[in-house]
Amino acid sequence: MQLHWHRRDLRVVDNRGLTAAAEARPIAPLFVFDQAVLEHAGSPRVRYMLDALAELRASYQSLGSDLLVAHGDPKAVVPAVAAALEADGVVWNTDYSGVARERDANVRSALDDASVSYESVHDAIFHPPGSITTNAGDPYSVYTYFWKKWRDRDKPDPYPEPDADSLVDAAVLEAASETLSDADFDVAVGDLPTISDLGFDEPSADIVSAGTDAARKRLADFCEDAIYRYADDRDYPARNATSRLSTDLKFGTIGIREVYAATAEAREGVGGEQDESVETFQSQLAWREFYAHVLRYNPNVVTENYKEYEHDIQWRDDSDELAAWKEGRTGYPIVDAGMRQLKKEAYMHNRVRMIVASFLTKDLLCNWRHGYDHFREYLSDHDTANDNGGWQWAASTGTDAQPYFRIFNPMTQGERYDPDGEYIKKYVPELEGVAASTIHEWHEISETERDRVAPNYPAPIVDHAERREMALSMFETARGDD
Repeated sequence: MQLHWHRRDLRVVDNRGLTAAAEARPIAPLFVFDQAVLEHAGSPRVRYMLDALAELRASYQSLGSDLLVAHGDPKAVVPAVAAALEADGVVWNTDYSGVARERDANVRSALDDASVSYESVHDAIFHPPGSITTNAGDPYSVYTYFWKKWRDRDKPDPYPEPDADSLVDAAVLEAASETLSDADFDVAVGDLPTISDLGFDEPSADIVSAGTDAARKRLADFCEDAIYRYADDRDYPARNATSRLSTDLKFGTIGIREVYAATAEAREGVGGEQDESVETFQSQLAWREFYAHVLRYNPNVVTENYKEYEHDIQWRDDSDELAAWKEGRTGYPIVDAGMRQLKKEAYMHNRVRMIVASFLTKDLLCNWRHGYDHFREYLSDHDTANDNGGWQWAASTGTDAQPYFRIFNPMTQGERYDPDGEYIKKYVPELEGVAASTIHEWHEISETERDRVAPNYPAPIVDHAERREMALSMFETARGDD
């Protein structure tokens, strides 16, 4: 018998760890609520995770098995459950964050002490860290070169769902859980806690539906239409040209091989702009892996700048301006629309993420860590590697980052990517009846005109041109240019 420890792989199909465990069948599935991980969570992600776990359990039940659910320290839970089941080994899928690596090292040590074998399998990305390197054998710090090698590597097909014969009967799991009734942790068959049991409130945001079926529906819809206009439309938030699979990939409710296979199928028989558009989307999957590699070899980037400057960056960190940014009350319409979408949907369009990040770091001169922490709390798709990579890119502190002197103009960005103001008006209702041309000139029109057309929407809290010069000076000082 093999114990499969689910973490960020909440699915039964295209799951390499399950496939590896099935080689020494039968498989007993386990999920552990780890308080050390929950300390870094936000209510939208916890809500999605609980919903995904409910579907995962239903998948196992349909196959005659069930899901063991525990709440405790994995280094105590995993060996104890393995012993109760008399399992020969434990299999899990690798995670690359510093918190996960520390947790897994502790579990490996505990399993060694218990004389239980284990195997960690690369599943969440195609090419594990260390497999795509420079000619000198170093990890890449420039995405373009990484992408060229990633694109040309073979991609394996999705792994099949385990059959009922390869899974432990639900009664066996129930019996094992009863033997652990006196343990220092909670363990039961299929009993999922409520979100309040885990110490979180129900999110006010509308969370996307969780689970493999919902993820497959999003993938199928995307591959029928938007993938063929992705290259042209992905930066326009009102055009609905993105896959919305980010939360599904974060929690592994759908496998990366299944996603890629669907895009490869969509690419068959097409050419020209459609073919290029599909490849553009595939390049986003490569970005996801690039940042996973960066995090694996640079775990300190979660709290420290990747890029070193001669002097510390003297962030301004004005608390009132930071609060206005969080609340979507900056007086810059595209910025406020993005921040309000975040609160409403636990999601933000990717182009708008870049705009609001640039505004925080280059207009408000706030440390990128404030933005990263805010996103971590409110995003349902928060992923340590991706979010950190994105924030440090915008702040000009990361790998392959935006040069410090290239600073987004939030008004120009709004006019270019939301020309009709459709996205802005959806999330900033104070501007609903205002002409798009007026919205895009909000920083230039008079106070009298603002009060006339949208009295409840604020004036810009900073002058972009002035703050741009301040940002340039701040970075030049950090570089030692002064």
